[in-house]
Amino acid sequence: MQRYERNMLGYGQTPPDPQWPGDAKIAVQFVLNYEEGGENNILHGDAASEGFLSDIPGAAPWPGQRHWNMESIYEYGARAGFWRLHRLFTGAQIPVTIYGVATALARSPAQVEAMKDAGWEIASHGLRWVEHKDMPEEEERAAIAEAVRLHTEVIGERPRGWYTGRCSVNTVRLVAEEGGFDYISDTYDDDLPYWLKVGSRDQLIIPYTLEANDMRFATAPGWNTGEDFFVYLRDAFDTLHAEGMAGRPAMMSVGLHCRLVGRPGKIAGLKRFLEYIAGFEGVWCPRRAEIAEHWRNVHPPISAARPSEMDQAEFVSRFGGVFEHSAWIAERAWALELGPAHDCPAGVHNALARVFRTASEKERLGVLKAHPDLAGKLAAAHRLTAESTTEQASAGLDALTDAERQRFEELNDAYTARHGFPFIIAVRDHDKASILAAFERRLGNDRNVEFAEACQQVERIARIRLEDLV
Repeated sequence: MQRYERNMLGYGQTPPDPQWPGDAKIAVQFVLNYEEGGENNILHGDAASEGFLSDIPGAAPWPGQRHWNMESIYEYGARAGFWRLHRLFTGAQIPVTIYGVATALARSPAQVEAMKDAGWEIASHGLRWVEHKDMPEEEERAAIAEAVRLHTEVIGERPRGWYTGRCSVNTVRLVAEEGGFDYISDTYDDDLPYWLKVGSRDQLIIPYTLEANDMRFATAPGWNTGEDFFVYLRDAFDTLHAEGMAGRPAMMSVGLHCRLVGRPGKIAGLKRFLEYIAGFEGVWCPRRAEIAEHWRNVHPPISAARPSEMDQAEFVSRFGGVFEHSAWIAERAWALELGPAHDCPAGVHNALARVFRTASEKERLGVLKAHPDLAGKLAAAHRLTAESTTEQASAGLDALTDAERQRFEELNDAYTARHGFPFIIAVRDHDKASILAAFERRLGNDRNVEFAEACQQVERIARIRLEDLV
């Protein structure tokens, strides 16, 4: 047994209709990361200066030294950039979600007061703006708890949203286990919120973005001018708005930093974008907390049996009859590397079909022989499996005239005598006339050709059956 925990499927071809308020065609959500005063700094007890996300090309941490220029750039974000962004968003009457580093918020009381007066959501961005990837699990758990404690002390209420950014492989699980967060945003894997099972908890995930994000002013490939930023945001908005008009509304996140887009030449592009989207109907600009509340009310978590999480007995009980009288296929499929991508009809079918395709010719012949004749004696005696009974009835094979029944019996006998196994066809893809036509055409095929065709039809039958099971 192998299990692959990454989810490569998500909502697949049929994402849910988010049913945004006011029948909005797109939700555009702005995040302002407040990190200034929480970054790596000798003054904060760190071993080196900050080296990440600034206007210093090729910046690297300075071990044991303060980096005066780096500190100054971060201070610009708090002293000037924040207020420029505050004026822009309050003037446009667009609410913002703050991802606030707890220690940064504690060092910026005036900015915190302005955030609260504006009605902005203040979510947690961790305790300090530092890497978590090498933190031992218990150290990171303690840092999360301290972030919540300090945030509550500084803001007056606990954070309901979380985004670490510089996270570890354990972060989402540890934050979910904390138990008090309406949503976590440490993923970039979808255009819509979704529920993640973490232990016994259904945790809402609201994915974030690193591409519609001003951080690319400080990384390569990135933006050189405010116009670059505007063009990218506009193109992303146009694509998602058009998809929403076509019946597939989604969410657009925009990530911002005080020390980056808060500069005069950069913020001009953001200002153009706000003016641009103001010209469209059907645009909802919420805080992330409002997205979380909406999703919880409209799309609550649904408990369902997931094939990749079933034990062998349950898996075989559910899927052992998909290939006619051949439960061994499900037994072997259960031992494959299954994961969330297999928790759908196509996923289970792929696993079962892999076993069937790699089985010996003798084993596959056994599967073919397990199938009943079409409109044959077993059907007349009501001895077919429930699946076969339903399938044959769907093509009208349970209501043949005497002449039609005689013709099917003649073809069944001739086909089996020639090829050594029953004629197999996915009857749900056909009607009575096309089944007879295929019967007569395939009767004369070479045995090897027909063996391959029969195997393909068996796989097709299995795929159709799984639509009713998964």
